[in-house]
Amino acid sequence: MTDFLEQVVAERRADVERVKRETPERVLLERAAARGIRPVRQYGARDRFTHALWMRQTEGRLAVIGEVKRASPALGTLKVDVDVRTTARLYEAAGAAAISVLCEPRHWGGTLDDLRAVAEVVDIPVLCKDVIVDEHQIVAAWAGGAAAVLLIAEALDDRTLRRFIQRADALGMGVLVEAHETTAFERAVRVAPSVVGVNARDLRAPKEIRPERIRLLHHVARVHQILVAESGIATLDDARMLPARVDAVLVGTALMRAADPAVLIRQLASVRRATTVAVP
Repeated sequence: MTDFLEQVVAERRADVERVKRETPERVLLERAAARGIRPVRQYGARDRFTHALWMRQTEGRLAVIGEVKRASPALGTLKVDVDVRTTARLYEAAGAAAISVLCEPRHWGGTLDDLRAVAEVVDIPVLCKDVIVDEHQIVAAWAGGAAAVLLIAEALDDRTLRRFIQRADALGMGVLVEAHETTAFERAVRVAPSVVGVNARDLRAPKEIRPERIRLLHHVARVHQILVAESGIATLDDARMLPARVDAVLVGTALMRAADPAVLIRQLASVRRATTVAVP
């Protein structure tokens, strides 16, 4: 790893070591139990997050994962005084299948408080989006109400990816394994059980977006996997130009900067997809 991704990984490792001293994992588990949070899988073999995307797939519709974030490392502050609760409710009412919440503090301006606030006010599943480098972050996300976590293939080796996926699964959570490089995406496909993503943004140089990545890599995803296109999707035409293999889009910057994000969500959710084999 080099450049921006390497920097953020190092920062998050230091952050987690501090947080683990202040709030050990056992405390997170005790707090979750006190609030009645238990590991649960409501849909047979599928977690809530995967199930929500799968339902859109079976309906032949593009699943929209609307993202709540305060800032972007490429663009700086996206919206001043973001009300994450109001934003999340708007996304849900407009037809989003799930909501992604940025929890990385330095470059995206997010916190677990944002995650908890969103999880408290919506019924659709919430994805914790962070640069996850430790199992403690997975447990903290679960205790905060997340139904799934995002893992970055370029930031983790295969052994760690598998361990993190197993930990999330034990908590009844889903996992979106994303990558922006060809080799890393091939690794993601080998490791991820159900949901994989191609990020058009270069996480080593976040100002660079290459929308063609999804067209180059969509064929790598396996038939049973849900494929998510991330970054670089700002309009209905962007979504219509995606390969037919794409099942879902994760959209953040365009929604946070939109005068009326509900309009864009409804447009994206109207894009038809071919139904495919059900996720096991």
